[in-house]
Amino acid sequence: MNKIKISAVSYTNTKPFIYGIEHSALLDQIDLSLDIPTDCAAKLIDGQVDIGLIPVAAIPHVPNANIVADYCIGSVGAVNSVFIFSKVPVAEIKTVRLDSHSRTSNNLAKVLLKFHFKQAVSYVTDEPIDADAIVLIGDRTFGRRDDFPFAYDMGEEWMNFTGLPFVYAAWVANKAIPQGFINDFNQALAFGLSKRKELLLDLPKLDNFDLEDYLLHKLDFELTDKKREALALFLSYIAKL
Repeated sequence: MNKIKISAVSYTNTKPFIYGIEHSALLDQIDLSLDIPTDCAAKLIDGQVDIGLIPVAAIPHVPNANIVADYCIGSVGAVNSVFIFSKVPVAEIKTVRLDSHSRTSNNLAKVLLKFHFKQAVSYVTDEPIDADAIVLIGDRTFGRRDDFPFAYDMGEEWMNFTGLPFVYAAWVANKAIPQGFINDFNQALAFGLSKRKELLLDLPKLDNFDLEDYLLHKLDFELTDKKREALALFLSYIAKL
């Protein structure tokens, strides 16, 4: 049998998933690569992998996209790793530098600024650009909140805007995956999530960031009906940008 190729994100928020996969019988059935979110999406879109933990904004671009797991990277309110960091209050933001690592968070920033904050903003991608604000995600945000006069947690702002949780990344396939594999995959992910406290012992201690709060409380990994509702709403807003 050909191995199932899987691309996953290499951030702290995915370490429980990776742990579960690497401590399961699935390891003999897969080829696992660790990438930044945009590369996960590109590999899945191009057919280089069969399953990817991809930014949800990329789902419409994946051929035959189907979500294959009961788990995701999500939050119910503030997530503490997906930010618009700004030099000025949001009502004064005119230029935003996007994050090259992320498709979802860039789109979420655009949705929030246009529909929630009602701001007309121009976006840049090049560095260095002296923009009013930047989008920054993942481990690179840890401890950075105090580096900026204003920090807008996009999970929190989405909740303020819609009353819903948010899904940043989901396990998506570009073809039919055997149900037996999906069942085993879900079991592996669940096992990894059950080991978060043990995983914390192996992570470097950070003086200016609470990793325990982040992994156990800020992140919410179950792909609930409310998160699916939020995902559909988010994709509908992207289509209106």
